[in-house]
Amino acid sequence: MIYCVEDERNIRELIVYTLESTGFEAKGLENGTELFKELDKKIPSLILLDVMLPGEDGIMILKKLKMTVQTKHIPVIMVTAKGAEYDKVIGLDEGADDYITKPFGMMEFVSRVKAVLRRVKTEEPKNELQVGEIKINLEQHNVYVNNESVLLTLKEYELLRFLIENIGIVLTRDRLLEHIWGYDFDGETRTVDVHIRTLRQKLGEAGNTIETVRGVGYRIQA
Repeated sequence: MIYCVEDERNIRELIVYTLESTGFEAKGLENGTELFKELDKKIPSLILLDVMLPGEDGIMILKKLKMTVQTKHIPVIMVTAKGAEYDKVIGLDEGADDYITKPFGMMEFVSRVKAVLRRVKTEEPKNELQVGEIKINLEQHNVYVNNESVLLTLKEYELLRFLIENIGIVLTRDRLLEHIWGYDFDGETRTVDVHIRTLRQKLGEAGNTIETVRGVGYRIQA
């Protein structure tokens, strides 16, 4: 099943018709509210998501999808008239798997849908993350440094995992707050600094892999 979230009826129906004509099962949805209702019933193999939607825009919906355990693994292709490089970077940085700009040819569109699905299908799920001497067992939620177990709080674990999943990328304090503590967390960014400090202490010398980018945030390096 492929969900197509598009507020313009003609475009939505054309995309759904094209997908069904090429052998896919597809369903058109008008906005984010309809999408999340359908997600409660069935998890799709792919979501096609317009950026400019009534109510919550596509970027906000994408963030919610990637922050929810049940939906964060679903591949997402942004389909939008906003073709500026800045818009594409935002979408891809937030976890989109591809970005198709309107207008587009249907043959290319179907080809890129197939490419994303093929890539996701061939990717084996990771049971382990590792950077240097730091290793995370994702199934057991255990952390090891030099093969010795390190006891972390849930937030410290989630913080370390998010840093490793984005290795080499500078993550701002605001983004870390948003991802780890959620949209409704009204604490100050000082919270991130405190957790980073305790995380470094618990990791020992391996904590040096977590770098401070002054005035911006943090990143982890191999």
